[in-house]
Amino acid sequence: PYEMRVLTQPDFSDLYVPAWGNALCASRRELDVLGVGAYDASGRLIGLAGCSADCGSMWQIGIDVLPEHRREGIASALTSRLALEIVARGKVPFYCAAWCNIPSVRNAIRAGFRPAWAEMTVKDRAFVDNMNGMNGGKP
Repeated sequence: PYEMRVLTQPDFSDLYVPAWGNALCASRRELDVLGVGAYDASGRLIGLAGCSADCGSMWQIGIDVLPEHRREGIASALTSRLALEIVARGKVPFYCAAWCNIPSVRNAIRAGFRPAWAEMTVKDRAFVDNMNGMNGGKP
């Protein structure tokens, strides 16, 4: 039910705000090259997948969806659409997620990504619970 729009660097100028902090990176704006936004009927941006040109041939995808619109399939729709836009430009899309960030990993899988490499780190339980939107280990 939402309109999707392909966005380029000039469209990002007003989007470097906390709500889109996973999709875009304010400290590396020059690397943010492409995005796909989901807009509600009023024209308000409710979800954003963005990608950064982290190297010459591979572009990394990040995603944000406003809290009131999560669990509607918006994240995976935007992620997979952006991946196709990246491929159409002759680049390889990739998606990084901490395995303890279960919602992000689920999004990647739903969007068609599969694990290619893994890096192991250790974080305390409070960090992991916070990342997964849990309070003290309780949903």
